[in-house]
Amino acid sequence: MTITVGDSIPDVTLYTYGANGPEAVKSGELFQGKKVALFALPGAFTPTCSAKHLPGYIEKADEFKGKGFDLIACLSVNDAFVMGAWGKQQNTGEKVMMLADGSGDFTKAIGMEFDLSARGLGVRSQRYSMIIDNGVVKSINLEKPGAFEISDAGTLLGQA
Repeated sequence: MTITVGDSIPDVTLYTYGANGPEAVKSGELFQGKKVALFALPGAFTPTCSAKHLPGYIEKADEFKGKGFDLIACLSVNDAFVMGAWGKQQNTGEKVMMLADGSGDFTKAIGMEFDLSARGLGVRSQRYSMIIDNGVVKSINLEKPGAFEISDAGTLLGQA
């Protein structure tokens, strides 16, 4: 079942890449007490994700802060090493937290998995964005497969 507006975010383990390698973070704790712009995409280093999706959130980070957001987070079904390298290559710095959902636990828990096995990519996340306020989903923008029209930073800012 796909998560909907008004639902609470599940509490599963995600990972970031820190100074000493992968670091576990519980999603329930990460999103509790914060206003968060979360966006997810099929894969790090992929064309649309690298050229448009992630860069848009980096560029608009100050606008999100101005609208009271505490955190912008990018999630993908990749490991923490890949997400860390992609964040470094894209110069996310402190603007966007790169979250690795390597086993897809979060993605499956919210019903956003997307099977790309026929293309050699395995099970990934669908492309979406959402506003989470104190652990509760306030808005969701789920893309149609292959599209990039409504999960961008500008659309999510307009919903804040």
